[in-house]
Amino acid sequence: MPISHSKNRWVGYFKNGVEAYVIPGFRSAQAANICHIVGFGPLKTRNRLLAMNNICVIFDLDGTLVDSEGQCNQAFLDLLPQLNDPLETLTEHYRGQKLASILLDLENRLGLNLPDTFEQQYRQRVAELFVRDLKPMPGVLEMLESINSPKCIASSGPLPKIRQALEVSGLVVYFGDNLFSSYEIGSWKPDPGLFQYAAHAMGFMPNQCAVIEDSEVGIEAAIAAGMTPLYYVQTGVTTSYQTEGNVVFDDMSQLPQLLEQFANMTQSNR
Repeated sequence: MPISHSKNRWVGYFKNGVEAYVIPGFRSAQAANICHIVGFGPLKTRNRLLAMNNICVIFDLDGTLVDSEGQCNQAFLDLLPQLNDPLETLTEHYRGQKLASILLDLENRLGLNLPDTFEQQYRQRVAELFVRDLKPMPGVLEMLESINSPKCIASSGPLPKIRQALEVSGLVVYFGDNLFSSYEIGSWKPDPGLFQYAAHAMGFMPNQCAVIEDSEVGIEAAIAAGMTPLYYVQTGVTTSYQTEGNVVFDDMSQLPQLLEQFANMTQSNR
């Protein structure tokens, strides 16, 4: 089957002249399967796959793809014995926030000045906890297997932390080098700069992007960027954020259908 490249997809033709599409980044087995489905399947299936290829899914990392919020806050408890907040309280209070802001808040609350070496000690402790305990969020592996849209990660964490989390959790294969860090861009949520940069780097307009987030600041950043936020609130997790007007889901198995609805809406508005 001769294949040529066009924006966002590879286009080829079978001997019978049927057009087939292969989305860049697929593993070979996936690509072969998509060729077969798109080339010979019903028109509805082909249109669905093309619609999904015309959106970009931007994932937050901590608390969305990997169950890391607990470890990130446990590190504070391990390093600051005078901090006596329950882990769940810390996790909810600091979810999605910039580390520098968290450290300033801890200094004010505890009435102390953290040493210059504290951030390095904190990063090291988090890395140790990741190696020991980090897992994907429930249902994430199955969800990523079923989503064929271009996708990336946009996280407030530094790139070494992002890469370690993906490697330890087994998710690195799904994202390759499509990793964007606030530390590289110089923009932290709720500022929209990180999401805007990621969309541009991936080759998509803001209205083609769905942002998967578990934090208030992330949802605000997505809205400010002109993107569609999908708010993940895991079952059993409490949130004080007002969810009215946002799409909220509590199980990763629901995400593929939500993305398909978004893709269809985006396609119809073109």
